[in-house]
Amino acid sequence: MNVKYIRDGLIALGIVLVVAGILNGGFNDTLNKAIRICLECIGIG
Repeated sequence: MNVKYIRDGLIALGIVLVVAGILNGGFNDTLNKAIRICLECIGIG
């Protein structure tokens, strides 16, 4: 029973941190870096 509460709490914390990162604009930085890395890997960038 105690494990269930810990699991649910960690899931909720993860969701809160993901939402905070999106609202902070971190998603755009990560997406831009991923696009640049992919373009460099195939030789375009």
